[in-house]
Amino acid sequence: MRGAPTILHLDMDAFYAAVEQAAKPSLRGKPVVVGGLGPRGVVATASYEARVFGVHSAMATAQARRLCPNAAYLTPRFSLYRQVSDAVMELLHGLSPLVEPLSLDEAFVDLEAEGAADSEASARAVGERLRADIRAATGLSGSVGLAGSKMLAKIASEQAKPDGLTLIAPGTERELLAPLTVRTLPGVGPATAEHLRRSGIHTVGEIVEAGEEEMVRLLGRAHGSSLHTMASGRDDRPVIAERDAKSVSVEDTFDVDLHDRAQVRAEVVRLAERCVQRLRAAGRSGRTVVLKVRRYDFSTLTRSETQRGPTDDPAVIRDAAARLLELVDTTGGVRLLGVGVTGLADFTQEDLFAQAATAEAAAALEAAAAAADAERAEESPTGPAPVAPEAGETAVEQTRRWAPGHDVRHAELGPGWVQGSGVGRVTVRFEQPWSAPGRVRTFPVDDPALEPSEPLPLKPGGPGETGAGEGRPEATGAGGQSSLPASRPKS
Repeated sequence: MRGAPTILHLDMDAFYAAVEQAAKPSLRGKPVVVGGLGPRGVVATASYEARVFGVHSAMATAQARRLCPNAAYLTPRFSLYRQVSDAVMELLHGLSPLVEPLSLDEAFVDLEAEGAADSEASARAVGERLRADIRAATGLSGSVGLAGSKMLAKIASEQAKPDGLTLIAPGTERELLAPLTVRTLPGVGPATAEHLRRSGIHTVGEIVEAGEEEMVRLLGRAHGSSLHTMASGRDDRPVIAERDAKSVSVEDTFDVDLHDRAQVRAEVVRLAERCVQRLRAAGRSGRTVVLKVRRYDFSTLTRSETQRGPTDDPAVIRDAAARLLELVDTTGGVRLLGVGVTGLADFTQEDLFAQAATAEAAAALEAAAAAADAERAEESPTGPAPVAPEAGETAVEQTRRWAPGHDVRHAELGPGWVQGSGVGRVTVRFEQPWSAPGRVRTFPVDDPALEPSEPLPLKPGGPGETGAGEGRPEATGAGGQSSLPASRPKS
């Protein structure tokens, strides 16, 4: 434990939702929910206005809609979130070389590494300056915790939310921890908490009172001893600048179970290609390809295949994923598919045999898909049956998706974002992050003047700048009808 609170934990406030509110003036001060919007969608982040109604992350989107029907429900824009995150992380690296990112919106910083702080006063000054710099660069707020250990710094940032700073002075740790629930400690999930509750232990202070031997008896040597140490306020884990990823993977949950084997195979190929993109973006390669299949009855199967050496060759990974699929029975339907690569390395070992087989493998996949199409066409005298559209969706909308919250540009009206689409129409609000709330217009989904666009920066010249021209700000209230209902007042 350090004698000064020189470990800083930053946690951006409701990050995804806050970015959307900063980018969309009409949503500021209103409930916003970001996540999957299909029948099986899950909330990624809810704004504080939505949390008033009980909406929280990891909640089913369907339940969130029941609790807060008047919120704006948006699909994520990860490219913009990463750009804003990069700007925040750059500010953290300006404080110290020891920055340990935990996610896009959360990181630890060791302020001792560059002598940025060595006392309570200097640490507090650094934290306040960081919060001001983040707001100046992005327009967003972040909560800062300062303490002598990582565990306590994270607890402090949680207490500081939203948009605050909490410093835990050395020597006050046990007093602060004692009344908190056992779930406050890292590693205590619902099952462990329930086990402790049945033993009469509800708070961190009661863990200390029970003693290490009792905790070992209840939870085992490793977990019990570690939990007692943390409950006593001791945590000597260092801030690690590079967190080495163990795997790279992508997965999709489908709104409707997939039954067509050819369609399942096509999704696996698509996921394999996305996985390779992530692998190359991280500058990594890997030896083992892993396929994950969750079936209609929620049973989850994984299959893996290890290559001769590390590779980032899309054909090798795609071919391996397709072979693994042949080992899985998907008769009853598939609700989730995932493709990943483990055994990561910083180099590639070219597999000449795999490269030689690339064309053959690709041809085999195409032939299999063609055979499936031919089989369906043979069963139907009018040719292959079209894919059934979602409820209320036209054939045009199937080929041109307009995701709520995503960016568009109109040839005359400039940049805007999709409020909703359906029955052959798409509703767009034309506004920019630095403009007043803009007007709403409705167009046919195939309007040639309307095109998908890259996100605008949250501030002119700031994170997310794509070089696109300035759009024309529009007055509020003109144009068509908004598909976004007015927000319900806070309770």
